[in-house]
Amino acid sequence: MRFSKYHALGNDYIVVNPDEIQRKLVPSLIRKLCHRHFGIGSDGLLLGPLESSECHFGLRLFNPDGSEFEKSGNGLRIFARYLWDRGLVGDKPVSILTLGGGVTAQVQSGGENVTLDLGQISFHSHRIPLSGPPREVLNEKMEIAGRTFRFCAASIGNPHCVIIQDEIGAEETQKWGPLIEKEERFLHRTNVQFVKIVSRDLIRIEIWERGAGYTLASGTSSSAAAAVAYRLGICDPQITVEMPGGRIEVAIAKDWAVTIKGGVQKVCEGLVADRDLKPLPCEDI
Repeated sequence: MRFSKYHALGNDYIVVNPDEIQRKLVPSLIRKLCHRHFGIGSDGLLLGPLESSECHFGLRLFNPDGSEFEKSGNGLRIFARYLWDRGLVGDKPVSILTLGGGVTAQVQSGGENVTLDLGQISFHSHRIPLSGPPREVLNEKMEIAGRTFRFCAASIGNPHCVIIQDEIGAEETQKWGPLIEKEERFLHRTNVQFVKIVSRDLIRIEIWERGAGYTLASGTSSSAAAAVAYRLGICDPQITVEMPGGRIEVAIAKDWAVTIKGGVQKVCEGLVADRDLKPLPCEDI
């Protein structure tokens, strides 16, 4: 199996072309490939390019736990760079279809940066989806393990829970993120962002990703956090989002369409022998 590996601000993905894999990509195999000790190691796996009647290319996205998910801002920017490296696209915008809808990507600066139009963000409960009556999910309360959080929720093709606090940190994110991810009101689980407002055009976030865990950077998480801050009137529509892995520039249009721009770097490419794709301990592939 041939693979390529990229990272976007430390958020790394394995890219596999379906024409270059000789076996079925089942969840246990994905877990093996993404494992940082027994496999290649990554925050997820991208399968593409796939045929699409709606866009130039189709793409499937998988978490390191083997579950498939809807959309990833960094994953899509990585995939656009992969297409560019393969000579399948140039410097013009290209459309990509995911389970979370279609997006438009453009590779710039000789491959160093990728701009991504992610589509419209929504705060409505039925789009996220969130239990309870139809509503915009803004400044609601939830209690978990004896602690009360005030949160907002949003969807940009995948679900997000945004919690604004005076101070944020990795330790707190890793403690509360997995509990919030699986809180029952989030019907498809959720990604979690802890947010600190620095100024009207700068925020800092810590991220817990659904199915992946603590993550150094995320494009859709950046978009959700920035959009919530703008919706609440705390920030302007042009926002720099700072994460442990680096910065992404987020722009929010009047119709709530979101565009992000940030760097992508290629890590390596290689070949995994089929005979070496053995199961993880106590697991059958």
